[in-house]
Amino acid sequence: MPQRISRPRELNSCADWIASRRPSVRKKWAACLPDELVSDLLCHWSFWARSDQLPPQGDWRSWLFMGGRGAGKTRAGAEWLAGEIRAGRAKRIALVGPTMNDVREVMITGESGLASIGAHRDRPEYEASRHRLIWPNGAVGYAFSAEEPERLRGPQFDAAWVDEVAAWNNAAATWDMLQFGLRLGDTPRLVATTTPKPVPIVKRLLADESCVVTRGASALNSANLASGFVEAMRTQYGSGALGRQELDGELVENREGALFTLSMIDASRVAAAPELDEIIISVDPAVTSHQGSDACGIIAIGRAENDAFILADATMQGVPSTVWAPRVAELAEAFDADAILAESNQGGELVRDVIAQTGTGRVVKLVHARLGKKLRAGPVAALYTAGRVHHVGDFRELEDEMVGFGFSNESPNRLDALVHGVTHLCLARCAPRISHI
Repeated sequence: MPQRISRPRELNSCADWIASRRPSVRKKWAACLPDELVSDLLCHWSFWARSDQLPPQGDWRSWLFMGGRGAGKTRAGAEWLAGEIRAGRAKRIALVGPTMNDVREVMITGESGLASIGAHRDRPEYEASRHRLIWPNGAVGYAFSAEEPERLRGPQFDAAWVDEVAAWNNAAATWDMLQFGLRLGDTPRLVATTTPKPVPIVKRLLADESCVVTRGASALNSANLASGFVEAMRTQYGSGALGRQELDGELVENREGALFTLSMIDASRVAAAPELDEIIISVDPAVTSHQGSDACGIIAIGRAENDAFILADATMQGVPSTVWAPRVAELAEAFDADAILAESNQGGELVRDVIAQTGTGRVVKLVHARLGKKLRAGPVAALYTAGRVHHVGDFRELEDEMVGFGFSNESPNRLDALVHGVTHLCLARCAPRISHI
């Protein structure tokens, strides 16, 4: 390990040089730092930040950082602005939050706020009576509330940081007034940090080609959160709509004309299945096994009285029948399934033979689908709407396929297997055109 640090002269500090190295190199050099440089490194954001918390490269006017709760959005916005101020690129700054209290308690004085980060010599002084911050180099930040968009009429800025835009009242008016005020300097820039919601202002920013979008999940920042927080929230909210929005920073919205929605699935989601009357393993076989092949949909489904329960998704992609067929047999054994149901449109009796060769003692039933995928899925979607299909836990990839059905060119193999299984268990008498062989 080197005993002496050598760095290019053009860099202003050792911390700058270390921060420009690969992560593995950074750790080695950090261990070699003399004591007098440790405090410098602790305040060096580019050293500690995750890549998603750093500003995107290129020529952008607006940067939208959508993240889950505790993902480090506030710190990212505050550190970007602090860096612009230290570099002299930001001298008159707008700080906008949902309310004036949010600006003060989160953006300014909060643990990750502007008055709490960086070296003490670089921190601003907060003048509460005037709603403004004064930095040692003369930069001035002005606090505004989205509740009063007209206060943004008149002032001008060369930089802005806006927080939780998805929670703003008067969002459109506030945003528009701020845009007219960003007219100082050569390249005025704005950073927006928020947990996303399907509201007009967020959709507007996502559609804006001049706005660069990055995302960050709560789990990425788990080391800086209370022990077990992410796990507890994931257990409670899983991959449902609220979990995806508040933990993963995803924009979750129902598409017009969609057969399935996350809110529909969430409404009947359960933590455990009741005693089941019947269990099947439903399979949508794959014909080929190369990298671009369709997946082999493998879904375990149970029935209790008139309701269906989705128990497991063991779908496999790009594997031959010698791999997926034993997986089907293993799943049937694990759930003590009454039967295996497999689509025979492609493969016919060979599908039954491939599964039988695994040595499973389960009955293998073949189903031949004569209706199109959307027509087959319609009655099953109606069962979801009626609250008669329950996901036992979370099945992210399956649910992604469901809510994207009809909006993607990818084959919905997981959904096909689910549709065949639920139809067999709950709708067999209502589906005379799906014939069993």
